[in-house]
Amino acid sequence: MKYAQPLKPATLIRRYKRFLFDAELDSGEIITGSCPNTGSMLGLSEPGSRVHVQLHDSLTRKYKHSLELVEADGTLVGINTGRPNALVEEAILSGLIPSLAGYETLRREQNYGVRSRIDLQLDDPVRGRAYVEVKNVHFRRQPGLVEFPDTVTARGARHLEELGAMAEAGHRAVMVYLIQRGDCERLSICGDLDPAYALAYVRAMKRGVEALAVRCKISLNEIAPDSLVPIEELPASSI
Repeated sequence: MKYAQPLKPATLIRRYKRFLFDAELDSGEIITGSCPNTGSMLGLSEPGSRVHVQLHDSLTRKYKHSLELVEADGTLVGINTGRPNALVEEAILSGLIPSLAGYETLRREQNYGVRSRIDLQLDDPVRGRAYVEVKNVHFRRQPGLVEFPDTVTARGARHLEELGAMAEAGHRAVMVYLIQRGDCERLSICGDLDPAYALAYVRAMKRGVEALAVRCKISLNEIAPDSLVPIEELPASSI
């Protein structure tokens, strides 16, 4: 997935109200832009961080710039939560995720469960239906290990519960963690920051939910799904 326009380097001044940021472009211009990530962005929003922003030419946008990449831990980290669904779809259609390849149809944003919309729904007359939920991941505390979540997410726990219900109903239910950084070789569920999510994850796995982690390769020109990485088992002390 190539960026629509060349990214502009800048220095982050602050991120605030979850969806706004101020930055200084290398030209010296101070801008206010939109931050397409309402999560905590733990470790990725420090003032003074080098960032890369996208310039939009739409006349209807309130802010011309949006935050796309942050330089952290010596690598580029994607923070745009609007990209993971399309990236996982790309990974499926390219065959990068063999267990999800070959379904006859793929649809986005379909209603399911009690009050949710599944990110991707796969259907096949022989293989049946697969519900695929996608989570954006970019939190790193130690070399080589990326973690999810980076803050409490009751919504994320609810999604695991609803995937579990689909698995028990006889469908495939798959949680895909999309890693928007290329410096991690494995993923772990972050039980210390959100014990309830860790418990929901363990329960979902016992009910038949599958979990996969897809790592991306990121450059200043594009972001692309690159490889599957293993998910560590949760130690008993973390749940």
